[in-house]
This record gives sequence, C-alpha cells and structure tokens, in this order.
Amino acid sequence: MRICAIPVLLTASLALFAQDAAPAAEPKPAESKAAESKPAQTAKPVESKPAETPADSPSTEAPPSSKTFLVDLGTRIPLSLINSVSTKNAVPGDRVYLETVFPILVNSRIVIPPGSYVAGTITEVKRPGKMKGRGEFHLRFDSLTLPNGVTRDFRAHVSGLDGRASEELDHKEGTIKSEGNKAGDARTVGETAAAGASIGALAGSLSGAPGMGAGIGAAAGATAALMGVMLTRGPEAVLAKGTTVEMILDRQVQFDAGELDFSNAPPYRSPGDGGGPLPSRKTQQAQYPRRFPL
Repeated sequence: MRICAIPVLLTASLALFAQDAAPAAEPKPAESKAAESKPAQTAKPVESKPAETPADSPSTEAPPSSKTFLVDLGTRIPLSLINSVSTKNAVPGDRVYLETVFPILVNSRIVIPPGSYVAGTITEVKRPGKMKGRGEFHLRFDSLTLPNGVTRDFRAHVSGLDGRASEELDHKEGTIKSEGNKAGDARTVGETAAAGASIGALAGSLSGAPGMGAGIGAAAGATAALMGVMLTRGPEAVLAKGTTVEMILDRQVQFDAGELDFSNAPPYRSPGDGGGPLPSRKTQQAQYPRRFPL
C-alpha cells in the first residue's frame, strides 16, 4: 500500500507546482499598456548636400597654350642678295645680307612674309689659281628676322642659284664655284699665235722668207699668250647684288601665333632687279674677242 501511495503523492506535487508557475510567465497588464501607449519612433530624414560641381570648385586648369606654327626642315626659301659677294675680296667670317622674295605658308597662314631679312656668313674662300683651279666660297645662313622684328636663329645652306648666273653650285658640299675658263685660255693662245704668224709672215715676205717669218711669229705669239695665261688668274666667283639664291632649312623653325602679327610692320618693297648676276666671262669674250695678249 505504501509503495502504491508514493506515485500518487508525486503526481499531486507536480500538479500543484505547475499551477504556481503558470501565472508568473504571463506579462503584467500595466507593463503591456505602457508599451502600447508609447508612439513608435520614426527615423528623421537626413538632408543630403548637393555635390560640388566643377563650376563651384576653384579652377585648377592651366590656361590654354597659344597655337604654334612649325616650318619643317627641308623647306626651300627664295632670297635676293642685298650686298655682293666675290672671292676677290671676301674672307671667312664676312657677313652676307639677303631678303625673302616669296611668302612661306604653314596651314594656310603666312609665317615668313616677303621682305623678311636673312643673315649669312662666308665660312670658306678660295681664289682661282693662275694655272688651274677655280674660285669658290661656302655660304651658311644663320638668322631670320621677320618684318615685325621677331628673330630666329637657324641653320640653312644654299640649294639653288639664279639661272642667269655663270657660277656653279656643288650640291654635295654647298660650295659656289666660278665658271671654268680652259676653253677661253686655249682660244687666247690660238688667236695670239695666229696673229703672231700673220705679223711674222708679213715681216718674212719683206726679207724674202715669208714661211720662216710666219713660223717665228706664230711661236712668238703662242709664247706671249702662254705667259699671259700663266700670269692671269681665272674667273672669280661672284654673286652680285640682286642675284636670286634658294636656301633650304637644316632645322625646324617654330613661331607662336602672337608672333605672326604683321599689321604694324613696314610695307614690303620689291627689291627689283638690283643688277642681278654678272654676265658670263665666256659671253664677254664672244662679244669682245681679245686679239692680242695684254
């Protein structure tokens, strides 16, 4: 009986414990009403600041650069001589002055107008020999001055000569040489020998030996002519005032747009003919043949 009563007592105890614990788990009415009376908090909208635009921020961009004009190397520029050059009196270091006679354009804009000044230097001079050798000199271009005063240093050399000039241009060395005169010397000897033979024949006919006199006269005339040729120099290399030459640039030349304002520059005046190249010595001899040695 005692053993059967134990489970009954345990069951009764568990039932009482469950009744006491159930009311404690339920929420209190006062606390639930206070929670219901509080309004729900809503999030306040955050005002967003507009982003700074490039116009509002301080400008940090560099000012735009001015437009440039580039005259490429190899550009050919025609020039007219302001002063004359001759191997007779020129020495290395002498200055030569020229001016442009035709506009040079870059991108449809004149960058080197006519009337711009070019300065050059004689770097080598060689006078013609008495027996052989021709006169020659080398010309180098150094600086360019535009009509508005803008100046550039550069390097250029001669690439062409006036078609009327008797001088020759060595394109490999850039040397200007005088014309050769071998044919003129031979003609002088022949003409002088013929004149001597005529005089000798006339003198020989008076003495009864015209043939011998002609031979002696011819020999004397040839000897005199050879002495004259040996004592006389060949033609000098000469570029006279007004001669047209062409230079070719060895370096690039750059100008800014602001340097190409020629509104206040003096008006351009054509140099005219200026005398131009001297006539060929061969032409002079053909017009006025020399009959006797000087």
